[in-house]
Amino acid sequence: MKIAITGLGRMGMQISRKLSENGHQVIAHNRSQGPIDEAVGYGATGVNTPEEVIKAFADEQLILWIMLPSNIMDATIGDWLKVIPKGSILIDGGNSDFRLTQKRSKLVADQGSTLIDCGTSGGVWGYQNGFSMMIGGDKTAVTAVEPVFKTLAAPEGAYQHFGPSGSGHYVKMVHNAVEYGMMESLAEGYRMLKEGAYPDQIDLAAAANVWQHHSVVTSWLNELCQAALEENPNLDGIEGFVAESGEARWTLEAAKDLGIPLPAIQTSFDVRLASQKGEVSFATKLLSAMRNKFGGHELNK
Repeated sequence: MKIAITGLGRMGMQISRKLSENGHQVIAHNRSQGPIDEAVGYGATGVNTPEEVIKAFADEQLILWIMLPSNIMDATIGDWLKVIPKGSILIDGGNSDFRLTQKRSKLVADQGSTLIDCGTSGGVWGYQNGFSMMIGGDKTAVTAVEPVFKTLAAPEGAYQHFGPSGSGHYVKMVHNAVEYGMMESLAEGYRMLKEGAYPDQIDLAAAANVWQHHSVVTSWLNELCQAALEENPNLDGIEGFVAESGEARWTLEAAKDLGIPLPAIQTSFDVRLASQKGEVSFATKLLSAMRNKFGGHELNK
């Protein structure tokens, strides 16, 4: 099917490439020319302006996947609403606060179009392994775009429509908060192995390898720990600064409003904030290494 994608960063480019190489007609839009040229190399049609995006669809229903940071989503949607025809479908595939998604959905609906929220996970491996997509919004619109979700999920990913506007971003938000806790637990465990009862005597990569063979903590995150520790056993050159994307923060805010305690997630969030103030350790270095492995995030500030 025909779909436009704006925002050709790490994830946006993978989405554009995967769709183009699997028979979809992709209209690739970006603020800078380099990513557009790369997307064209994968089979997309490159355009430079929103007006060119509109023209590419002629009398067909406009479907636009927006893959941009949450802090510019309000402005981005506002700009597109000025030019898109009524009946268009917009997809916010990034990490947006579900509460803002609900408001944006109403704004888009008032203009005669539809906003789908699609929390997208898979990191830099989504192109190869398939993306995990958590979807919210109008069921009719979601069904109309389902061929895109099916392609992006292949071969081992998945997608699910969870309900009304914001529900997809809500599930993704909680997913990322859980991710914080899991990463923190692994990072603390490997620090305990390195600095505990047998300091600098235990082969951490070997421990990770054993744990990865059907132990209770077998996971993709542990696999990434193993890879990082094999490459750089002492994590030399990694500062230990760990960024926070916002989603654990939003989860904790929502949990407070609901009176639901989340002590493990709260602690993992606090560790990241402390690392940004210079409180670093082997554990925060490993957190940074994990983020680099699954998401391509910079190892240092």
